Amino acid sequence: MPVKQSLLRSLRCLARARDGVALIEFAYSLPIMVALGLGGLELVNYTTAHLRVNQIAISLADNASRAKQDVIGSNPRFRELDANESIRAAQLQGGNLDLADHGRVVLSSLEVNKQGGQWIHWQRCGGAKSYRSRYGDEGTGRTGRGFGGMGIGSRNVQAEPNFAIMYAEVYYDYQPLVLARFIPDQTIYKTAAMYVRDDRDLSDDGIFNPSPKATKSTC
Repeated sequence: MPVKQSLLRSLRCLARARDGVALIEFAYSLPIMVALGLGGLELVNYTTAHLRVNQIAISLADNASRAKQDVIGSNPRFRELDANESIRAAQLQGGNLDLADHGRVVLSSLEVNKQGGQWIHWQRCGGAKSYRSRYGDEGTGRTGRGFGGMGIGSRNVQAEPNFAIMYAEVYYDYQPLVLARFIPDQTIYKTAAMYVRDDRDLSDDGIFNPSPKATKSTC
């Protein structure tokens, strides 16, 4: 048989062959399916991290608004110990997010100064990261009325005279689950504000440290 006819015959047989078609199609589609699966898993993890950080901010503000030391004949006091325990509770609530290493919590007491303006009376922080409050450090607004409160736009909050608002800010450097090499650094930031539940002694430093003294979680 001439070589040309043999070659044509082989080509016709190859064109009619269907063995392995499904396997080849699967091989082509597998990378796409894997990418979609891993991407969906990462998206769920990222969304869940946002939800968890938001809940941590709410819990931190709520716990700080409730904590107190009763004082006979005077208003309850908020202590350095209470601030430390509120921050520690937020970090424990984070669980495997590991907020102590990958995040930063900032707890501020928003009050009214002597001129009727808003004032960050005290501020305490926790976590290895170096993020600061987006609204100012401790002492911001001590005098005058130039400081407008904490929050942005419709979320701006302002304290009322003789009352305090616990304003919590939580930063978390997102840790990708499976696509760390392809996802740029992402910082999740959530806030929450709660009015102090009872009357509170806002005199002096506004946060007390009776014996046995606790370490100040300064920012």
